[in-house]
Amino acid sequence: MPKLTKHGELLTDNWQVVAKESSPAPADLSTGQWLAHIKWYLENQNELTGRDNVGVWLDSDDEAESVLSLIDRLAVIGVNFPVFTDGRGFSIGRTIRERYKFAGELRAIGNFMQDQLFYLKRCGFDTFAVSDNADVESMAVSLKDFSDCYQAAVDQPVPLFRRRLVQ
Repeated sequence: MPKLTKHGELLTDNWQVVAKESSPAPADLSTGQWLAHIKWYLENQNELTGRDNVGVWLDSDDEAESVLSLIDRLAVIGVNFPVFTDGRGFSIGRTIRERYKFAGELRAIGNFMQDQLFYLKRCGFDTFAVSDNADVESMAVSLKDFSDCYQAAVDQPVPLFRRRLVQ
């Protein structure tokens, strides 16, 4: 069973990712919990209205804007990191969380590294799909790699210099 870490806590991942190339009928996803590629979801959204068991995922070459019309009805949005060196997912996540005000679960999927967890969290990701052999305790520590940050981000919207002015 796939694993998930949310806010540093290990959970069972009940969401299954539908491959980008796959084109299931919406009825095929009537039971279980599914993350479907945004393109497929948009093509089938009329049949998915009112269903909370289907979320979406975006690839690094998809536009964050593609989920804008769905923000209020999705419980989960996944962002795929095809390789750990592809940083576009960071921008996609931050745009979805900060600009579009997504309040649901923002999940990192794919090939991210433990060293990137702190920065993913700063961009608004709160859930990470991890491999079965991942050291979740160590990952939880990585979410707190730094005690303070200079820059503003989703998790701290006021930069350090402004916080110091208030003191």
